[in-house]
Amino acid sequence: MDFGAVLQTNPPASRTVHLAKLAEQYGFSHVWTFDSHILWQEPYVIYSKILAETTRITVGPFVTNPATRDWTVTASVFATLNEMYGNRTICGIGRGDSAVRVTNGKPTTLAELREAIHVIRELGNSRAVEYNGSTLQFPWSHGSELEVWVAAYGPLALKLTGEVGDGFILQLADLDIAKWMIETVRTAADNAGRDPMSIKFCVAAPMYIGTDWDHMRNQTRWFGGMVGNHVADIVAKHGENTDVPKALTDYIAGRQGYDYNTHGKAGNDHVDFVPDEIVDRFCVLGDAKDHIEKLEALRDLGVDQFAGYLQHDNKEETLRVYGEHVIPALSGNKQAKV
Repeated sequence: MDFGAVLQTNPPASRTVHLAKLAEQYGFSHVWTFDSHILWQEPYVIYSKILAETTRITVGPFVTNPATRDWTVTASVFATLNEMYGNRTICGIGRGDSAVRVTNGKPTTLAELREAIHVIRELGNSRAVEYNGSTLQFPWSHGSELEVWVAAYGPLALKLTGEVGDGFILQLADLDIAKWMIETVRTAADNAGRDPMSIKFCVAAPMYIGTDWDHMRNQTRWFGGMVGNHVADIVAKHGENTDVPKALTDYIAGRQGYDYNTHGKAGNDHVDFVPDEIVDRFCVLGDAKDHIEKLEALRDLGVDQFAGYLQHDNKEETLRVYGEHVIPALSGNKQAKV
């Protein structure tokens, strides 16, 4: 199993770079960041600094969207970073949440998302693509490699992911929901004539190493509110009688709106509707043993990467414990002598 650290690009940018360097030192393979240009600093500028000060880590947005940037601009950023630092980027993409809602926009359609994935991936892999009636390519890009991983919850978005995604990003760590969604994506891939096992699966959720469960829950309860935005969209579009597991839809009954000023922040004051049970199911909390047990279960379901959110007050210690205990336990390290 690979491991990613998910950061917010809060100022100072040097702090984000510092955490990214720590993540690499402790054995994480990926550093992801939010991509919401009003709420936080511009991530692609910071990626360049992270890549310049690391040697192995792969960076990318968690997640970008087709609405806030021209697709060719997004692809150009990735191809440029790959030329500068050697194919160490990845593109996570979805329909759009905070980046578009803060500017009073709306998430894109699935058709737009599908086309954006195609354009970004082709250009990001140094290939030509049809765009707005012309065939375009980057004449300066040679040998760039870019995977596009799709963030999804609803049935139609999961189907699209199976049909076109290099990877699937599921932003919650509930075992039952992960099992259903992975199976749904694989079925869609198989129906589209793709190898279902070729799609990489990433589960993302807050990771907090500690023993005070009340404190850990209060530091990560924001995540249930963030997930609730996407669930509310599904319910609004499809009604409550969807194929989505009830464990994902039932808890939003007490949801009373959402304040994007505290999006993704610990201690925000509008997520009281998220019960402890949901926090425990959606997040990865506890001591190293608790984390290892849950991550082993996710790995057994077919999860290739766990990406841990670090939006809490215990960032460095959580990275340290992962590097010294959790990651080695799931990496299959060989003994020097048997």
